Amino acid sequence: MIKSMTAFSQVSNTYDTITADVTLRSYNSRHLDISFYGPESCQVFEEDIKKVIAKTHDRGRIEIKLFIQDDAIDLELFEVDDARTASYYQALKKIKKDLNLSADISMTDILSARNVIVPSKKKLDLTKLWEAIKPCLETASINLDLMRKQEGKNLYSDLSARIDYIEDNLKQVEKDAAKIPQVYKKRLMERISYLTSDTEGLDPVRISQEAAIIADKSDVSEEIVRLYSHIKQFRQILDSDDSQGRKLNFLIQEFNREFNTIGSKAGNADLSHMIVNLKSELEKIREQVQNIE
Repeated sequence: MIKSMTAFSQVSNTYDTITADVTLRSYNSRHLDISFYGPESCQVFEEDIKKVIAKTHDRGRIEIKLFIQDDAIDLELFEVDDARTASYYQALKKIKKDLNLSADISMTDILSARNVIVPSKKKLDLTKLWEAIKPCLETASINLDLMRKQEGKNLYSDLSARIDYIEDNLKQVEKDAAKIPQVYKKRLMERISYLTSDTEGLDPVRISQEAAIIADKSDVSEEIVRLYSHIKQFRQILDSDDSQGRKLNFLIQEFNREFNTIGSKAGNADLSHMIVNLKSELEKIREQVQNIE
């Protein structure tokens, strides 16, 4: 089954007082490229997070966005900034001394300073934090894979229809290509007739040899046989369980090479137009293959 490389997944999970929210987005990429974006407290898990994703996915750029919320009752704690408080108190004492003030320095005076009392930085329990993140991440990764498979089914149907179209038209190309040697032979005879007023003096054996050489150079039977083989291989790759994107991309290059050769040997406009049409269809296949894992 083929998989698309473009998909989206979002999952939330709560463990104890900690809620983890994971969002995964995947895009086209030649290799597996994982990017992690999350709070500083979760950076310690970055490599473990990437390993979880790599278990399910082989290719594509995958962006991971992680959000954490801790609803613990003691989350909103405060603490005194001792250094700032002491510095502010010393500044008040200096003002009192310099201005010869009699009033005492009160608690209110100290508390009027900004950032003397600040929220405390609560340290998250890393064990609980990972227990919230891991199952959430695993589910999100599985869901992303399911979406890639669903998109892959759509790609499979589209690519199968397009390769059927190419095969059907190749049969007509094969019929028309069989006439190419006769077309070139006719052109050769017409050119000889044009250049000479009388062909009685020409060696008929030599003419036959030249016609045979032209026929051999214009023969595209080998290219057509290889194209049928490529079509068969294309379908086999589509039905395989391995990662198919790179293989299909390479095979498309082989298709294109054969079409170019046939196009260069085409003896009439109709055949040339058919090849152009098939190359256009092949380009549509190439664009779709870029989305396959």
